[in-house]
Amino acid sequence: MPAGLHRWLTSHLPDITAATDSSWPRTHSRVWRLESSTTTAYVKISPSAQSHSRETNAYRHAAAALGSDQVPQLIATNPALRTILTTALPGSVVRDLPLSAKVEARVYELAGRLLRRWHDHPQPVPPQARENLTANLADQAAEATACLNRLDDHLTKPERILVGEAARDLTALAADLPLVYLHGDFSPRNWVWNPQTQTLGLIDFEMADHAPAVQDMVWLFGAVWPTRPDLRASFLTGYGREPTAEEHRALLLLTTRLAVSYLSTGLASNDQVLIDRGHNALEALVRAHA
Repeated sequence: MPAGLHRWLTSHLPDITAATDSSWPRTHSRVWRLESSTTTAYVKISPSAQSHSRETNAYRHAAAALGSDQVPQLIATNPALRTILTTALPGSVVRDLPLSAKVEARVYELAGRLLRRWHDHPQPVPPQARENLTANLADQAAEATACLNRLDDHLTKPERILVGEAARDLTALAADLPLVYLHGDFSPRNWVWNPQTQTLGLIDFEMADHAPAVQDMVWLFGAVWPTRPDLRASFLTGYGREPTAEEHRALLLLTTRLAVSYLSTGLASNDQVLIDRGHNALEALVRAHA
């Protein structure tokens, strides 16, 4: 842990007894779990000033939108160090938990409820939000085009058609779909299940931003729902509504871009996990498109 960070921490938690590296296995993730005589907390170094600002604002949004047992509480931030200090949520990250079918369905329903409350809580839309979304979708469309050109021999004809639609139509989605405040990385790796209280919590807000609501469902749509329609039903029961036709189209194209990106990256790096993830998602998306 950097010395400057340790000095800052001791001004807020003077009796730290242990600090354990809890970072995700990626280069820009820097998180420590802190133990003191009175509490457990987490400190995070944001990868950029923008990420730090986004996450700080999102913690305030989360505190207003969700219950105190559903999100960590913000203890302190330091923009100069790009650090965020928060309480710890009791429970375990859902991604790797061996849940029974009944509990898993409950978790997904609660996740839908959490996301709907997050989306429905008012958050002022910045003047440049629509412009930023247009630029982001244009970048995604350009990536779909590049992948289509690069992977032609690795795609079936229906997959090429679908990736071509993403390349052609993604940018236009920015014009009309309503904007909400997104969590930005909504998936089981950021859900915390507490079996004692039967409650679900939410963590990791550095990608929070304004965009169409279904952008928070892309990972679920591509990785879970194709083979688990029961979990889709549970989630949307919690969320309280089905995506509209326009939202479903956006969800299909956004997930197509992500799937073909997985495939492209996997082939370039000889990563079989990403290759399989991309192929499986594209096959499911073609079926959804039919």
